Amino acid sequence: MRILVTGANGYIGRHVVRELLEMGHQVLACDLHLTDVDERAEKQEMNLFEAPEDIYEQLNRPDVCIHLAWRDGFVHNSKNHLGDLSAHFKFLTSMIDSGLKHLVVMGTMHEVGYHEGAIDEHTPCNPLSMYGIAKDALRRVMLLYCKDKDCLLQWCRAFYILGDDKNNHSIFTKLLEADAAGKETFPFTTGKNKYDFITVTELAHQIASVSTQTEVTGIINCCSGKPVSLAERVEQYIREHHLKIKLEYGVYPDRAYDSPCVYGDAEKIKKIMLRY
Repeated sequence: MRILVTGANGYIGRHVVRELLEMGHQVLACDLHLTDVDERAEKQEMNLFEAPEDIYEQLNRPDVCIHLAWRDGFVHNSKNHLGDLSAHFKFLTSMIDSGLKHLVVMGTMHEVGYHEGAIDEHTPCNPLSMYGIAKDALRRVMLLYCKDKDCLLQWCRAFYILGDDKNNHSIFTKLLEADAAGKETFPFTTGKNKYDFITVTELAHQIASVSTQTEVTGIINCCSGKPVSLAERVEQYIREHHLKIKLEYGVYPDRAYDSPCVYGDAEKIKKIMLRY
């Protein structure tokens, strides 16, 4: 299978490329720069927002497009999320109109906004950040667009990602930086809120698995399905990485818009992963 991965040089993208290659697929990696992409992949450096109308033909008609490209993903209230939205729509619809039959797009729990409990494909969405609003809008319009087209759509909704932490901007990155700087304590919230944590390698494996089957479609939570408190997961991380730093609980208040417990319904992803 020939699979196009956009945003291939990004935090998630490089892991997805590697997973697909390990599965034996032909991978075309596409990004502005491709310095960190597995050498086994075919590479195409380009700005997809400036792509010509025949971009599908120029990319040699891939069987599947996994669209991970997204600017400022770690800056949730960047204006670029909404500013780039029409460019994402133009690229994806151009691919579909030219003959793409299978599209996979990266989603996020931030589409949902405040919610307590399990999130499934029917959970109402009321996003509370520019990032969430833009992803929610893209999901809605692509689901609508693909209804009348001969193109299968899978929307991979991610939750709380960790791993490869020198290349993201999470609390785990900040912990590593603080420990490396010799700091003895790390200011923290109460840590009581519970989230659905997944390593970037497991997330990549799930995305690759979703993308190489066609039975399960629509919104698919890429998740563990298990709520774990932030304090428990961070303390575990400190132990796993043999960090000397100690958490200083209660320095920061819990954010008012954070749910006390939110996680993904894993029914659909479990069905897919039974094959792998």
